[in-house]
Amino acid sequence: MSALTALLLTAFIGYTGAWYLGMVQGNFALLLMMATLVTGVYWIAEKLVFLPQRKKAAEQLQVEHNARRAALQQQGFSQIEGDVDAARQKLLAQPWWLDWTAGLFPVILAVFVLRSFLFEPFKIPSGSMIPTLRVGDLILVNKFHYGIRLPVFNTKLIANNDPERGDVMVFRYPPQPSLDYIKRVVGLPGDEVAYLNKSLTVNGQSVPKAAQPEFFDSDSMRYTKQFRETIGSRSYNTLNDDERPAFIPGATEFPFNDNCRYSVEGVVCKVPQGHYFLMGDNRDNSLDSRYWGFVPEANIVGRAFFVWMNFGDLGRIGAFE
Repeated sequence: MSALTALLLTAFIGYTGAWYLGMVQGNFALLLMMATLVTGVYWIAEKLVFLPQRKKAAEQLQVEHNARRAALQQQGFSQIEGDVDAARQKLLAQPWWLDWTAGLFPVILAVFVLRSFLFEPFKIPSGSMIPTLRVGDLILVNKFHYGIRLPVFNTKLIANNDPERGDVMVFRYPPQPSLDYIKRVVGLPGDEVAYLNKSLTVNGQSVPKAAQPEFFDSDSMRYTKQFRETIGSRSYNTLNDDERPAFIPGATEFPFNDNCRYSVEGVVCKVPQGHYFLMGDNRDNSLDSRYWGFVPEANIVGRAFFVWMNFGDLGRIGAFE
């Protein structure tokens, strides 16, 4: 078993290293599930097989020691050397290959349950959700808000809330489902969403927006127009760059793309059933549903709701719209 365990640990370390170096496209959810299953098998084997074997060996050692001690006492020896307790403890101790498998199972199981069904941490890698979320924000995503899903396969097991307009959602990027994206929901199934001349309309109703003080981006060292937008029960800030055109350049082919009409003014889309239309709050610097299409319900990961850390700006910690 020690050789098999060494092989498994080597494979795990090799895969993790290749992922870190960019040699393979990693899947942390799958890796965590496999680690939980493998260590779980070791944990069960420890409880049912290995620990009873060690206890039996320790008991046999104690019996042999007691018999030897009795025999020596019959021969007149009163002082008997040998520390049987230390030998018993050595027999009962877990070998290294169980320490690194069965011993880690409770911790790995707790992380797996927490990450898969309750809350999952993410890091914001780009500026598409500025000003709501900044590059470097470490956020928490509620995994059960939209329903309990089977890890890795993302199959919904228990329904909960439906997505609402204005929700900040994490989802699997439709063109490449191994990647997680974060955007804001602006269109529900059946909605007609129009983004024309940099103004958002849903089902023929203009989404109210009010001008705010210009936003200063410390990374680009420039000011950008900022607006307070209200959709449904949510209010949040968005950015518009006057130097960017209103039309949508580089839109790709995607499922149900015939539901969208593109023009020099922007785009109008009818959201198909079972899908959602999402946009970034940094409207002129976000690759979103305007470019690559609708998000299927099966791709939903969870609702983002809290910044738990930003090492460059501790003031960012807290809930957000």
